[in-house]
Amino acid sequence: MPFKIVIITGAQLGVERATLDWSLKHSFPHGGWCPKGILGSSEPLDACYKLKESETENVIDAIGFNVRDAEATLVFTIAAKASGFAQKAVTAAKKQKKPVLHVHRGILGVSEKIVAFLDKHYIRRLHITGSLDADEPGISDWATGELEKAKVIMDRRPE
Repeated sequence: MPFKIVIITGAQLGVERATLDWSLKHSFPHGGWCPKGILGSSEPLDACYKLKESETENVIDAIGFNVRDAEATLVFTIAAKASGFAQKAVTAAKKQKKPVLHVHRGILGVSEKIVAFLDKHYIRRLHITGSLDADEPGISDWATGELEKAKVIMDRRPE
């Protein structure tokens, strides 16, 4: 069964930007919220990213909107304990009573856990977020690799 999902994410450099690029590579529909001012900043986002600006410059507001607009949240970190905006996403998902899966480098079989999470909750609109590259170097590449592996698993399933 082909991997069919709508990706919801923000514009932070790290997991979110890598997720946007990954969804474009695979022609997945995507969207999400970013803080006010990001789209018109000195280094604006590429127009191919289908994001909306929130009414405030507060990243936490955009995170909350992304959690709200998705059926579940997937958070990638290198460290076992989420921190910063990644932790804010976990907290927002729990507060909104949405399923959340936090994966980190210390977990084996991450791609299989992602697929099981999607299956368990029948997720079709997934918010993906996580650490910034500045905070956890290599997070973008690792997250993209795990998303690729999850996609391969889903694509190999019979319809």
